[in-house]
Formats: sequence, C-alpha cells, structure tokens
Amino acid sequence: MGFCQEFEVTVHTSPGPTCGTFNRLRLSLIGSQGETPPVTVNDDHHLLPGSTCLVLVRPSGPLGRVVLVRLQLEVQTGFPNLDWHCNRVELRQRVKGQEPRPDGSETQVFLCDRWLRTADGDVELRSGNLCLLAEETEERAKQHRLSQLQRQRQLIRWGVFVEGVPQCLDLKSLSDLGPNLSYTHISPSIDLHYLRGFAGRAEPWSSFSELETAFALSGHQNNIAKFVKAHWMEDWYFGYQSLNGCNPLLLRRTHLIPPNLAVTSDMLRPFLPAGSSLEEELQRGNIYLLDYKLLDGLEGNQINGKQTYLSAPLCLLHLNELGQVVPIAIQLQQTPGPQNPVFLPSDPSCDWLLAKIWVHSADFQGHQLVSHYMRTHMMAELCCIATLRQLPEHHPLHQLLMPHIRTSLQINMQARASLLAANGPFDQAVGSGLKTIPDILRRASATIHYRSMCVPDDLLDRGVDKLPRSFYAQDARRIWDVLYRFVLGWVQLYYRGDKDVQNDSELQNWITDINTHGFSQNAGFPPCFQTEAEVSKFVTMVIFSCSALHAAVNFSQVSGHGTETLRTGLNTNTKQPLKYEKY
Repeated sequence: MGFCQEFEVTVHTSPGPTCGTFNRLRLSLIGSQGETPPVTVNDDHHLLPGSTCLVLVRPSGPLGRVVLVRLQLEVQTGFPNLDWHCNRVELRQRVKGQEPRPDGSETQVFLCDRWLRTADGDVELRSGNLCLLAEETEERAKQHRLSQLQRQRQLIRWGVFVEGVPQCLDLKSLSDLGPNLSYTHISPSIDLHYLRGFAGRAEPWSSFSELETAFALSGHQNNIAKFVKAHWMEDWYFGYQSLNGCNPLLLRRTHLIPPNLAVTSDMLRPFLPAGSSLEEELQRGNIYLLDYKLLDGLEGNQINGKQTYLSAPLCLLHLNELGQVVPIAIQLQQTPGPQNPVFLPSDPSCDWLLAKIWVHSADFQGHQLVSHYMRTHMMAELCCIATLRQLPEHHPLHQLLMPHIRTSLQINMQARASLLAANGPFDQAVGSGLKTIPDILRRASATIHYRSMCVPDDLLDRGVDKLPRSFYAQDARRIWDVLYRFVLGWVQLYYRGDKDVQNDSELQNWITDINTHGFSQNAGFPPCFQTEAEVSKFVTMVIFSCSALHAAVNFSQVSGHGTETLRTGLNTNTKQPLKYEKY
C-alpha cells in the first residue's frame, strides 16, 4: 500500500520581517519503514516572511508512519545566504480514492520555531507531544533523541572560567552560539543613554550638587532617588536596605555573637530596649548579622593609579520595638585588635556614617560577584549547558526550562569578555578588581548550599521569613510558591509517579552533569532524583534564580515612601519573530 500513499506537506515561514530567505529548501519524510528522497519545496515559491509553501510528496515504496521531517537549506548561486526561520511543517496523508477529512484531524504537525542555516546541514523535526524516553514507541524517534544530544555535545562543551567554581561554556566567539542561542540588543532606554556618557570619568565627585547634575536628565522625575537622598544616612534605612535593597540575601539572625566580633553586653546596652540585655535580645531572636568574611585578607584594586582598600566588616543589627532592623555595632575587619575598633551609633556622626559606608562598599563587592553573577548568571549557564547536553528537545523539562536559561550563554560570554576582563569595569573602577575575582568566586562557591538557593529554606535558615518589613522575603515566598505549584503540575503531567522519575535516564544524566560541573559535593544539591517533589523543587529553584532573583539583585527593589509595599520588576527577555531581544 505504500506506493499508493501521497502526502501534502505545507511549510510555514515565521511572520517576522527578517524570517525569510533566498535559499533553496530540500525536504524528506522519514517513516517507520523507510524514507523519501529529498524534494525541493520552493522551486516556484519564495520563502517569504509569513508565507506557506505546499509540496506533494509521493513515496516510491512503503513508508509507514511518518516520524520525522528532514529539512536542508542550500545556497542559491548569486543570492545572499540568509538564515531562515521555520515556524512548522504540516503533513496530511492522502489515500487514493479518499477525500481528506474536513476537520483536518489527520494532519501531523512538526513544530520547528527556530532559525535554520545552510551550515546546519540536515535538521530533523518530529511530531507528537512531549514525552519521556520510556514512552517513545518508534525506534526512529529514539534514535533521533540520541543523535540530537550527540550533536549538541559536540557544539556545547564545558569550559573553565575559574578553577573551583561552576563551569561555563567553552566557545571562542559569540558567532559559534548560532542564532537560536543568541539575541540582539535594542536601543538603550533614555536613562541609560545619558548615564553612558560618564563611563570614562576618572575624577571623584566634588559635592552632592555635582552628583545631582549627573542625574539631571536621567532621574529628574525619580521620586525613589529623591527619597533615598533624604534618608540614606539614617540607621533605619541602612537596615531596610539589608532586607530589601539590591542584596537582600546576606542578613542572618544570630543567637551567638561571633568570637571575632569584639563587642560586650555593656557596650551595646544603650542601643537595646530599656531593661533588656544583649543576651536576652539574642535569646529572643532580635539580633541579626552581616558578615563579609568573603573579603578577608584580599588586596584592593588600583584605580586611576591610586591604591584602594577592601574591608571585611562584621555588622550587628537589632530588631527594635518599631519593627526596624538597625545597626548597633560595626567592626571593619575580621580580626579584632587595637587597630580594628568597634564603631557604635554613639560615636561622632561622621565616624558612624563612614563605618556604614564601608559596609555598603563591602556589600557591593559580594553583591556583584556572588549574589548577582554566581547565584543567577552562573546558575543559569550551568543548567543551560546541562539541559542542551542531556535533555532532548522533546523532553518536557527541556521545553519548560529553556525559555528561562537560553539567553544566559551569550550574556555570560559577553560578561567574561568585557565586564570581568582586563580594562573592563571591574578592572578600572571596582574596589575588588580583577585579581580578587578568582578568590571571591572560589570562597563563595565553597560555602554555597542548596538550601540557600531554595527560598523557603533560605528565609527560614536566615530568620528573615517573618520580619515585618522584609518585603523581599514576602514577595520571594509568594513567587516561589506560585512557581512551585506550576512546576509540580507540569512534572505530574508527564511523570505518572516517583518510579517514572527514578527510571528517566535523561533526567538522571542531567542532574549528574550539573553536579559534576557545578558546586562542591558538600553543597547539598541532590545527587539524583527519587521523587516528583524533588524534581519540582530543583526546577523551581532554577527558574526562580534566573527570573525573580535576578530581578531582585540586578534591578533592586522599588518601594513606596510610606506604603511599605514592594513592586518587583521581572527581567524580561522578549523575542521578536523570532530572534531574542534582551532589554
């Protein structure tokens, strides 16, 4: 009966203005019993944006059920070799003597939704729903999953940026990423446009009025900036920033004073409630700590020919009767001694303000490299590489994860080539500088724990989950819970129980790859997955880290003046048809 088969094949080009191509498209059908020779799709038609091309394919022998559609682009002599964005291929079988059903129920859809290039060679599309490897019924489909991963592992390789930290992508240039893993930039916003002109300024600001001039065009309607200017020197706002500022991940409740923090109960009594003591406030859970031991012993950068210096402060804070977390003691280095005094709110106002500024300076170093780069960017890249190497496109977790992690490869490559490279911003303008980057990343990587990446565990462990003005904690928990419910529903849609999780070799290879090239064995990441709940928690952690957490630590928090509300903006990666645009 195979020779009686005839197929109507409709090729859909995506509608974006740059999705068309001059190239010639060749197409083959691959069935369970054989395959057809290539036919040219666009002999009489052009692959225009938003267009469809119809071609009839008549197998010369038995084909069986069509499993794959193979596409290949060929350059037309004398015309530019442009990438082509294929939306999908639709297949309808026609049997002689039978009319096609009007509802189109016999149509197979082979989704593509990506850019194709002549350099890609054969590209095979498959139809059907997402599924696990164990549910594949066609041998050709199983082979397709395996060959897809083999090709990906040749292109997507593990590399090392710094020894002892999660590994990165081993590619020499952005062009090697290809169009489906890269994005193009749009014009910067007005705010960034005006601030960009100060990139080369070497002179210090001489006054606040001069600093205000810098923001005259970009921030003249910024009420938040005006509010910060009015309150930045106040103790309550210092504590508020540790809860809700750009680095809300470090503040931790403590029931014991660190042995290297030289404070006594008598020293701190004036800053505690009347009739209470340091020991009682510790017992009640009202004492919090900021500890920047990550920077201990590191040499500062030389900026504009001048030596800068790093501190590694210990800052003790108290939850007062107004619900405010306020600083009550600051020691600027880790080792106590005569040259390393403890600063108190009762010290001269300039001394106390300067001590808080040093804490903010230390916070910036850890925020940029650890809270921002390591916990969001590096985490996204780690999981993206493992996903591309271990989870084929038809695996349900590949489809769930890739929209959140796809753009991490390009932006991290660019960061390592500019931001964190010689003559880049870290080299020229940041106090820690280039020499300390390996040390800071190694120290942070050695101490990071899986629980600290999971919002409910982290907030509970740090004792900030129930603080009245911890708006980051409140919103982070809400977002985590919503994400977890969605991810769990997705996981339960494709896994019929914990046994399916345990038997999914592709999933187990994925978490093994992440552990092998990620954090230390003592970091507490799951070595394998046993239950649907474990998978759901881990995937939620990845998505949260790459979206909501990145928004919090990259764009900071936006709070009302007297409303005590938090509006968290999410990092948005929008795509025009269908190259990625990063805002």
